[in-house]
Amino acid sequence: MLIQCGAVLPTLFLVYLLDTVRLPVTLLAAALLQGALAALLTYKLGLAPWWRPIQLLFPVALLAASALHLPPSLFLGAFLFLLVLYWSTFRTQVPYYPSRLAVWQAVEQLLPAGPVRMIDIGSGLGGLVLYLARRRPDADCVGIELAPLPWAVSALRARLAGSAARFLRGDYELLDFAQFDLVFAYLSPAAMDGLWRKASAEMRPGAMLLSYEFAIAARAPDRTVVPVEGGPALYAWYF
Repeated sequence: MLIQCGAVLPTLFLVYLLDTVRLPVTLLAAALLQGALAALLTYKLGLAPWWRPIQLLFPVALLAASALHLPPSLFLGAFLFLLVLYWSTFRTQVPYYPSRLAVWQAVEQLLPAGPVRMIDIGSGLGGLVLYLARRRPDADCVGIELAPLPWAVSALRARLAGSAARFLRGDYELLDFAQFDLVFAYLSPAAMDGLWRKASAEMRPGAMLLSYEFAIAARAPDRTVVPVEGGPALYAWYF
């Protein structure tokens, strides 16, 4: 939203210039111009690439919603829902990425034998943690999630299922990775450098870091698994 606000004055200035040369701009064209400038600002600020189409289409979506004369309460409800779903995505640059059963099974195969402690950082709705807790009752399976809604859903799912899985609400950056034998991450490219710095400083010998889809530039993975043929890879680093 701050980027959209920052694009307003340049948009108005360009619309004024076009009008002075007798090139009137329609509302739709102005919305597209606003979105394009916001997307350009997003690029210049170095935000994650997925923000660019969001910024580009946001003014057009707002214009379309206005034309439909929808009640204000609907916009408020949608805003509150997105707020509790994505929470601090702008700060962390880590959107909600759900994993799938094939990935869970691949993680299960990599989980060391015997009692282990694992954590899913950014656990979303808790699918992986619940699956591993069910399949490996000897393991201590933990998830941590910053956004309130996914955390509440995962905690409720664990309670209703009678699962031993535990879900924490908070920022994984405040955890000590030395507590865990395996750390699983499905974050975003923007988070990977920071994740590697934290993992290399805190994870103890014999522990394992897993990242689905996103690699670490500073170090090549020790092992790569492709859960679904033609799909993203699951990367593993051993300490």
